Amino acid sequence: MRVAPYNREKAVSYARKWAYGRNPAYYNFDKIGGDCTNFVSQCIFSGDAVMNYTPVLGWYYVSVSNRSPSWTGVEFLYSFITKNKGPGPFAEEVSVRDIKPGDFIQLKFGGESFRHTLFVVKTGPVPDLSNILVSTHTIDSDSRPLNSYDWSDIRYVHILGVRR
Repeated sequence: MRVAPYNREKAVSYARKWAYGRNPAYYNFDKIGGDCTNFVSQCIFSGDAVMNYTPVLGWYYVSVSNRSPSWTGVEFLYSFITKNKGPGPFAEEVSVRDIKPGDFIQLKFGGESFRHTLFVVKTGPVPDLSNILVSTHTIDSDSRPLNSYDWSDIRYVHILGVRR
């Protein structure tokens, strides 16, 4: 399997285009749990990612009834992308200083699990909470400052590349 670079510019461009809209090629999950991770998966996929069609444990979207849990589920996306050894994007959890446009962030609002996925569209020269801007669905935003959220825990996920 060949490792290819992840096209961050294409992914960020997609995020900005669809932050306040819905790509008709994908179902809108707003009314059934939220659309944030679906949106982030679309952004990652647009960055020259490859779907992984492994049943249950892969990362893919064919239709609303034929998709992996990781395409739309916050915890499932994290699990897939940080453990993926097969086709598709792979990533690691990093510190805030290592986050780049095209990566994603997940927030926990209390409780036991992370509940929201945000797509990073811009950072300062040295990323920190005051200079990271995100795009997201469910509560649609583009270039929203990360420090405008109130969370109980946060994790930063840096995409390393794509296996083809």
